[in-house]
Amino acid sequence: MSIKQRPPLQGLKIVDLTTFLSGPSATQLLGDLGADVIKVEALTGDSSRAIAGPELDGDSAYFLANNRNKRSVAIDLKDPAGLAVIKKLIANADIVIENFRPGVTKRLGIDPEKLSIEHPALIWASISGFGQEGAQRDKPAYDMVVQALSGVMSLTGHEGAPAVRLGIPAGDVVAGLYAVIGILSALQARSTSGKGRVIDVSMLHGQLAMLSYQALYTMLKNEAPKPQGAAHDSIPTYRSFQAGDGREFVVTANTPRMWESLCQVLEVPELTTDPRFVDAPSRLANKHALWEILETQVLKRPADEWVRMLTEASVPVAPIKNVLEAIEDAREAADGSLLNIENGSTSYENVSTPIRFVETEEVPAKYPPKLGEDTISILTHELGISSLEVVDLIEKGVVGVPENSIALSRGPSLA
Repeated sequence: MSIKQRPPLQGLKIVDLTTFLSGPSATQLLGDLGADVIKVEALTGDSSRAIAGPELDGDSAYFLANNRNKRSVAIDLKDPAGLAVIKKLIANADIVIENFRPGVTKRLGIDPEKLSIEHPALIWASISGFGQEGAQRDKPAYDMVVQALSGVMSLTGHEGAPAVRLGIPAGDVVAGLYAVIGILSALQARSTSGKGRVIDVSMLHGQLAMLSYQALYTMLKNEAPKPQGAAHDSIPTYRSFQAGDGREFVVTANTPRMWESLCQVLEVPELTTDPRFVDAPSRLANKHALWEILETQVLKRPADEWVRMLTEASVPVAPIKNVLEAIEDAREAADGSLLNIENGSTSYENVSTPIRFVETEEVPAKYPPKLGEDTISILTHELGISSLEVVDLIEKGVVGVPENSIALSRGPSLA
């Protein structure tokens, strides 16, 4: 029996100064990969803890979705004593991640450039709406703002209808993923140089990068693409269809073989020799005529039948499912895409990190921390602050602990 390797980021300590979504999604991923993530929160907590909507045990589902596998320390960052605690945390860390507006960390007294001189191996990642430099650096940004400014919203929805926000927080999550990529790259460089890096990730730039071929199409044609609906700008047989029972399914017939098989299944084999559709450029030039024929054909059967027949013909196809259906499929598959997170009698399901390592220990899913849940243990056991000093910091409102920890903090020992 082979011995499993430890989680890839085990042993790394991360100070997480982020709030809301872009940063927390990044630090959750790093925690899932084995890093020790210390979430530093204001005394009032990460603002996402109180977002309206579903909640569990006092915290919003929004917060719970992005904050597993972390420890929480509550600190007043504007208090000089709190700043001293933050600097001690950073001195013990490998990585700091923050998503303040540019310039805020310097005003708080935690300048990444100065701290990088004091701690040459430190990796510092900043996530902001528009990057640390440039004319827009000071503007506030949220997910929908960068979706709007990047052109992403103009591509989403149907022609003639108002622009539509993506149904997922792509502006936030993509920025978090790019931050993680930057951090892992900096860790690789540090393994040989011994020196850290300062990383600047812009949410807007992340969305521009996600435009992919649409950006190049636009630059080469000097023309803005229209809303994509459920179709593709270059492949007319890459789109959704509504079947006879009203249900929708998608077909991605990209190759000549798939095109021919699609025509056979839909019982229009003559299209393969029709001069209007004989090759990919012809089909693109005559896509509206082609769509009219295909749309008429798919109305003749229910969606499930088309999905079965096209699957048997090796044409990529899938029914369009809602989120509940997708989650139910994941539960039935039992393939590790969902995990159960427990905290005593409280538990909930969440989507797992989609990265799997063979012959590697799994990181147990730790329930998101209560505000200040780990303040006492981290300050005493990891920063070496005496019990009396910790009590003093709590009573002065410099650091925070859960209400049920206050009595403990006043006891004879915090050990």
